[in-house]
Amino acid sequence: MPTPALWTRDHARHFRSDASSAPRIGADDVVVLKEDLRVWDAWPIQQRDGSPLLMDDGAELWMTLAAPYDDDPDKRHDLARIYLIERNGDRWTDLGPAMPDGFAPGSREWSGSAVASADGQSVILHFTASGRRGEHVVTFEQRLFSAEASLRKTPEGWRLADWRGLRETVAIDPQVYMPTTGIGGAPGKIKAFRDPAFFHDPGDGGDYLFFAGSAADSTSDYNGVIGVAKASQTASSGWELLPPIISADGLNNELERPHVIMHGGLYYLFWSTQRHVFDPAGPTGPTGLYGMVSPTLLSGWKPLNETGLVFQNPVASPAQAYAWWVLPDLSVTGFVDDWGDAPGRRFGGSFAPFVHLKLDGDKAWLAD
Repeated sequence: MPTPALWTRDHARHFRSDASSAPRIGADDVVVLKEDLRVWDAWPIQQRDGSPLLMDDGAELWMTLAAPYDDDPDKRHDLARIYLIERNGDRWTDLGPAMPDGFAPGSREWSGSAVASADGQSVILHFTASGRRGEHVVTFEQRLFSAEASLRKTPEGWRLADWRGLRETVAIDPQVYMPTTGIGGAPGKIKAFRDPAFFHDPGDGGDYLFFAGSAADSTSDYNGVIGVAKASQTASSGWELLPPIISADGLNNELERPHVIMHGGLYYLFWSTQRHVFDPAGPTGPTGLYGMVSPTLLSGWKPLNETGLVFQNPVASPAQAYAWWVLPDLSVTGFVDDWGDAPGRRFGGSFAPFVHLKLDGDKAWLAD
């Protein structure tokens, strides 16, 4: 198996302050889903090619992490549930928690991905179980699970019903990926084994899960990696854990929500990261969307734009959005985080306006 591609300080030294920047988010862009609910990481129920599943009425179904509103937005991570959302153009409608109470094995539900069956009648959700159900002290253990549900249209809207087949898809190999048990919850310090993103490779016909991890054999506190598992008929869980394909060891702690699309015959792997999770010894980069490109899926990855940075938040609002998701049509959404220029933190907790990418080989930028 090839060694991982490296994202290093040499790449980071070439970050440009005038790199492609997202438009600044204003008050008209912050439209909360419900007054008592805030959302963040989101992903579509996708077809196997990665495009959103389109319903008979033209709507798309998405999932998002959500929690009740709180004056302290960081508390949302201790209450996170996966919600089902209907998207019609710029309008998002809350359809309630995707999974029933008490079904998921964690104390919280963190990010993942969802893929529909060929007939559109059922959905497999890949997700992160954070902590353990029933724990009295919140922990940050992370495990990767999947479950299946039937997709039904009811008078109240679309619903996922008859949840079944809950299983741990990929167990951590502590020799390769750092275990997430016994770790603290300080922002930017949490180690990763989370965010499973499904990808069907038209090249070899295989199914893959990409996820955020942490290198087990590192001597640095900044040891983020992107891991991968491949669907296998011989593995007991149905998935074979592979070594990391990208390593930011010594540079960055969190390569979050990694996901792959194909464009122009090339593979593009994107992830999100924040300024404060770079090694402060430097060089550090902005909060933004990052990525690499390769002619093959499991090797040959090179940073886009020579640095890996695809686009950043605007300098005047450096934390306005996060957790971007790139669709095969190159449209991109994230969530509104700390926006505007009012004193103190102002958490949006809503879906950020879509932006659009341009890709040309190893170059990537925002469309005008």
